Amino acid sequence: MKASTERKLLRWIHIVTGIPIVGYIYGPVAQMPESAMAVKAVFFPVLALSGLWLWKGYLVKNWVRKLSSGNA
Repeated sequence: MKASTERKLLRWIHIVTGIPIVGYIYGPVAQMPESAMAVKAVFFPVLALSGLWLWKGYLVKNWVRKLSSGNA
């Protein structure tokens, strides 16, 4: 996968998973137990991980590349 395609995909995942969190903060989702648990257990971790990957993913890729080239 090209880097630009990966970045676009991660950006859209980040945007789409942010929508339920906005509903949790500003809407009635916090009063619905099933929806609130979904936001807390699924959407927020996905949002956080995609944001971290967009921010520092290149460091992880470089680290993995160094590990694989050093052992081979």
